[in-house]
Amino acid sequence: MTLPATAAGVFRYVAVEKHILALIESGELQVGERIPSLRALGNRLGVSVSTVNQAYLELERRGVVEARPKSGFFVRQQPARRPAPRGSTLPAKEPTTVARGALIREVLDGMTRRDIVPLGVARTDESLLPTKQLARLLAKVAVGDDRATSYESVCGNIELRRQIAWRLAESGIEVRAEDVMITGGAMEALYLALRSVTRPGDNVAIPAPTYYCFLQLLENFGLRAVELPSYPDGGVRPADLRAALDRFDIRAVILTPNFNNPDGACIPDAAKAEMAALLAERGVPVIEDDVYGDLGFGERRPRCLRSFDASGNVLHCSSYSKTLAPGFRLGYMLPGRHAAKAFEIKATTNVCCATPTQLAAALYLAQGGFERHLRKLRVVLERQARMTEERILRHFPEGTRVTHPGGGTVVWVQMPDNVDAITLFYAAKAQGIGVAPGNLFSSCDQFRHFLRVSYGHAWTPAVDAAHAALGRIAHDLAGREPLRLVP
Repeated sequence: MTLPATAAGVFRYVAVEKHILALIESGELQVGERIPSLRALGNRLGVSVSTVNQAYLELERRGVVEARPKSGFFVRQQPARRPAPRGSTLPAKEPTTVARGALIREVLDGMTRRDIVPLGVARTDESLLPTKQLARLLAKVAVGDDRATSYESVCGNIELRRQIAWRLAESGIEVRAEDVMITGGAMEALYLALRSVTRPGDNVAIPAPTYYCFLQLLENFGLRAVELPSYPDGGVRPADLRAALDRFDIRAVILTPNFNNPDGACIPDAAKAEMAALLAERGVPVIEDDVYGDLGFGERRPRCLRSFDASGNVLHCSSYSKTLAPGFRLGYMLPGRHAAKAFEIKATTNVCCATPTQLAAALYLAQGGFERHLRKLRVVLERQARMTEERILRHFPEGTRVTHPGGGTVVWVQMPDNVDAITLFYAAKAQGIGVAPGNLFSSCDQFRHFLRVSYGHAWTPAVDAAHAALGRIAHDLAGREPLRLVP
């Protein structure tokens, strides 16, 4: 056999890795067996010896194989794959007020600190992004474009909006450039969307677990959360959404259908279509966060809720913070039938987004290298996701479960019931390690034994050591008496 033509350049050794992993998973290669020699596998796959060697060294680094002097590479004993973490155990309950601000501030404190290993922040390391190309374009714009120091329109640079509309068309979303609004990252898009469709005191349905900044927005706006169970193997289920809509007066829904933060869940396309139709029929607007949609590891990008929406009921939000440059603060939204209200709020908050970064991003997208960059980035993130899973299963106490994400930048870890996530958070912080305790991701305190761990950072010896240190802390806590909540 030979590798597919698409496995060119950087992808060839990754394809070799996947070939060996497939042989191990199928049982064709057993623990302790010698894997094919560099030359034999190179001849079989039609690649060079150096390509096979690079793949084997990566597999050794991941702990999948081991090198034995003068003997070759052999399959190592792997931790048994444990069941995935459970989803929410609670059906949708009475709407609750949200109060997570203080703990969220402590977690976000580690975002830019260089003295903390950043396993708690869902970000893509700058070393994995096209920073040099963007810096050159930004310099070119600053020197040679008279528009760089001027206000942009409220809705954003039309060239950038046109590039976004073209890319959305490839995802099955047919919009005009004029339908796109540029925002200061996805957070501003979500802020504008939520303010456009709710009033203080309204009930908003959200997944459980969900991104903690959604909870912070609800808290700041005086909104109440109705939590919908999310499952790592399929996200929010249409039946649970329908039951919540029947039971409560829900005025808006927030969903991350593609690689939900933190459990990595991807809602199947059929379920997305069913939920989009249900919400349109009930007249309940849905805010879609698609920040991670471009970071799927599969051959096909998953569809968005917005691609099933014909009435403008879905307010689609996304950004380039995970894929291009977090510091550019470039997001966008499709406000749909709420465009007038979103424009009014945008115009009376920050007027418009920074002009130079919009111009530079528009130039970068127009050059056509973004898809090639995404392919490389996905390869790195998938490898680091599997390394993170392996380290957690190796170092954490027996009974620990971890998700097997198909995209995004985080894994969701369920620890034994006597390991308290907040206690672990503070113990890890004292050792210079950042994690995000599961309590942050629900208003109902139902994930006290969970952690979100990021794999979007560059993999370094310090990161490797941090996973081992977290495991030691978890083992120590597992040996103590379970914490008892004061009633």
